[in-house]
Amino acid sequence: MKKSLLALAVLGSFAGVASAQSSVTIWGIVDLSVNQIKNGTAKTTSMQSNQLNSNRLGFRGEEDLGGGLKAGFWLEGAMSSQNGNPGALTFQRRSTVSLMGGFGEIRLGRDYDPSFWNTVFGDVYGANGLGQGLNLVSSLGSGASTIARTNNSIGYFLPKNLGGLYGQAQVALGQGDDNNKYAGARVGWAGGPIDIAVGYGQTETFSPNKFKMANVGGSYNLGAAKIYAFYNQNKWGVFKQDVYEVSVGVPLGQGELRASFGHANAKGGGTDANDANMMGAEYVHNLSKRTALYGGFAQIKNKGAAAFSILPGTASAGLAGAKSTGFNVGLRHSF
Repeated sequence: MKKSLLALAVLGSFAGVASAQSSVTIWGIVDLSVNQIKNGTAKTTSMQSNQLNSNRLGFRGEEDLGGGLKAGFWLEGAMSSQNGNPGALTFQRRSTVSLMGGFGEIRLGRDYDPSFWNTVFGDVYGANGLGQGLNLVSSLGSGASTIARTNNSIGYFLPKNLGGLYGQAQVALGQGDDNNKYAGARVGWAGGPIDIAVGYGQTETFSPNKFKMANVGGSYNLGAAKIYAFYNQNKWGVFKQDVYEVSVGVPLGQGELRASFGHANAKGGGTDANDANMMGAEYVHNLSKRTALYGGFAQIKNKGAAAFSILPGTASAGLAGAKSTGFNVGLRHSF
């Protein structure tokens, strides 16, 4: 729910800032689910956040500077609703300041990187859920911290009036952390039922090798169903991983049925046998525009020494070369 400046003023620490803005919005998502997972020989039943949408609390605003020029800020923090933990960084999801105009947007701060978005918008699950394609994507032991976001970034976004063409470029300063020193770009086109884009990014690491991430992704809306797909290739030294996923969303009354299939193929450095297949299914039932119930199932079949999990971070004894299987039920509310 969008809040006015009067509502924002209740938050005393923000009152002084809010009064200088042309508009300020407070928004958020609370998402909790119960998940039962078997990774190899280990079984886990747990409450988790972020399985339909990522939990967040955000503040964003813009100021009209005149002459078609605007300044803006965006502060977005994550939280684990099952225990109220805000995480190590208060606004770790995004923390940026922007200058916007007919030229596009220049954005500074902690932000999503361009090479991440095709694995999100080319997947019916987005970046959440037991069946999401990102469960198969590996940083190959590089230590790169830029699969999704970068710190100290400088980004440029094309203006939004280019007939469906969109794009962005970004560099991120290492500032003593080579695993965050990044450069990348993404360009795409959306028109009618089609949306397709290509992306590339590379990150310095503490080794002589750069971590490289290249992908293509998109969707096609048939009306009765929407088809998604992405292909992602990561490289680091002699190691390479190819991941592809095809997924679909089918509207059913107030809900949507989702399904996905993904494959990960490792190469180099003796990892050629470390492949995996994933399948997932989920149903989302919308109780309103803001509230949804959901339930899903997914399974990853690991091969060789591969040890991918449908819910990373859960107990995983004996997972290498074995199955990761589970299901969940949850509730999401946005405001």
